[in-house]
Amino acid sequence: MREYKTQMEAAKKGIITPEMKVVAEKEYRDAEFIREKVAKGEIAIPANVNHTALSAEGIGGGLRTKINVNLGISGDAKDYDLEMQKVDMSIKFGAEAIMDLSNYGKTNKFRKELIAKSPAMIGTVPMYDAIGYLDKDLLEISAEDFLKVVRAHAEEGVDFMTIHAGINRRAIEAFRRDPRRMNIVSRGGSLLFAWMMMTGNENPFYEHYDEVLDILREYDVTVSLGDALRPGCIDDSSDAGQIAELIELGALTERAWARDVQVMVEGPGHMAMNEIAANMQLQKRICHNAPFYVLGPLVTDIFPGYDHITSAIGGAIAAASGADFLCYVTPAEHLRLPDLSDVKEGIIASKIAAHAADIARGVPHARDRDNEMADARHALDWEKMFEIAADPEKARAYFESTPPADRHTCSMCGKMCAVRTTNMILEGKEVKFCSEK
Repeated sequence: MREYKTQMEAAKKGIITPEMKVVAEKEYRDAEFIREKVAKGEIAIPANVNHTALSAEGIGGGLRTKINVNLGISGDAKDYDLEMQKVDMSIKFGAEAIMDLSNYGKTNKFRKELIAKSPAMIGTVPMYDAIGYLDKDLLEISAEDFLKVVRAHAEEGVDFMTIHAGINRRAIEAFRRDPRRMNIVSRGGSLLFAWMMMTGNENPFYEHYDEVLDILREYDVTVSLGDALRPGCIDDSSDAGQIAELIELGALTERAWARDVQVMVEGPGHMAMNEIAANMQLQKRICHNAPFYVLGPLVTDIFPGYDHITSAIGGAIAAASGADFLCYVTPAEHLRLPDLSDVKEGIIASKIAAHAADIARGVPHARDRDNEMADARHALDWEKMFEIAADPEKARAYFESTPPADRHTCSMCGKMCAVRTTNMILEGKEVKFCSEK
């Protein structure tokens, strides 16, 4: 039996856990560096004691930016086999986390299979599952019922849970004082808002927050404090509701740490590029440098079908400015449940944003593969380029689709390839185009 309940408790006691050692090795960091940051709450290692397939990852300051993939069934799309194919694709392309956001029927069978096979961290939003799990309408669900769902997910092995505890009466008062163009766009936040308005009660996750923390501590589940009042369009960003909730999340962060529960804080949303850096700094200040988990931010609202790109732009700026964890967005965002192709596009776009930010922040060894790619391009070594590429199959398919006459170049420039020309001159050779001997 281990001497600690959670990674944070171990870190505070000076214990370097096996998970901390794994993270240190992956991040090229000293294990003591990881332990110190976990003790302070600046790094989280979501690692449920019942998730035995997990390959631990750290999220937080000084580490690589991680990405999350959302999947799960809905009432209109109930194909569990397809969702499991999305899981396989997420693992193949290196997503560090997968969130099961299923919101229809009895979802625990799929979730248990997901946890049993996935080396990636698994997250859920218990609020989404409450109606299907309990088979009750919203108004019939009690505060105790919500806690039952939290416990069920924890027992199954979920590593982190989005808990919308910050949308309490104070935050709602600020939200209602400052009218929005889009109101509440968080699914969990809207359900809690409706429940609170219909029952007249306080947010059950806020009112019973200590009980939630007790459950999470028992299984070493990281609380991901949800941003129920995140902006759903760029016109609503940085408004009173968003900031009021963020202040509540800062207080909830300290309460969780006092009980040795690890914390991540979730953030916007939709936000113009010029506001992103300041928002990252504000979150880190108000939430005491807890790891920050952002959805996007999407930097414009008029490109449905391309929101993986609008999200990647915002995500790169956010991660370069202090965000630690990016939630992917697919081309299907705002339109439908994503298919396999959408999932791949969303993963790659988020990976680009995360990697670009890591380079900008000087994360240890972030540039290594880029330098290897530059060397392979310098040598015109196509096989090596494909091997290094994040998506080798796509790179090879593009190259082979219009094969060049000279296999040392590509069909864009042919023999006029700048790399080929320069290499030949530096090697003392003569460059000819009209006739070659």
